[in-house]
Amino acid sequence: MERSDERHLQILTVIGEADSLTQRALAQRLGVAVGLTNLYLKRLARKGFIKIVEFPRKPRPRRRLRYLLTPRGLAEKTRLTYQYMDRSLALYRLARATLRDALAHLPRSGLRRIALYGTGEAAELAYLTLREAGLEPVGVFARNAEGVFLGLTVRDWRELATADVDRIVVATFDKPKLHVPDLVALGIPAEKLLTLSPPKRTNGAH
Repeated sequence: MERSDERHLQILTVIGEADSLTQRALAQRLGVAVGLTNLYLKRLARKGFIKIVEFPRKPRPRRRLRYLLTPRGLAEKTRLTYQYMDRSLALYRLARATLRDALAHLPRSGLRRIALYGTGEAAELAYLTLREAGLEPVGVFARNAEGVFLGLTVRDWRELATADVDRIVVATFDKPKLHVPDLVALGIPAEKLLTLSPPKRTNGAH
């Protein structure tokens, strides 16, 4: 699923849920600039997925617009939702299989102290896979060290440099290169890091 399709699905979903929504409010919900939001809205309107109408307001110091989901837009939202779900399920299956393979030998080797780096869906998936392998995470670490996750207090990720753990699951669906280098820079050996992405095949691999 392309990034633009993901953004279109987000916008169609938000518009379908809201009775009235300003462009600025929509931009805030999406976490993007107003100008970029405007471009997406115009594109969706040209395709007939949304209808842009003037939002009545008295007194009216400036023109306000309202965005409505059309029947064609509802059908597109449904199509993109199924596409997103298919992609997500494939991603989840691959991540679980990759982590399951990486964890398979650890209990037999006496390596049972596993930490999770990250929170969210990827960390929940990693937690379930750990439980399948008969393991429990000894700690959860994240960039934003706030609150409790999986019954454990979320600790600052930099504490991993001195944490007594055998392996660290980089529990994120991001590309490993977005996190692994920072963890290695803390002095953590790369071999202690387990990612949810399968290792890249070398040129000589078949």
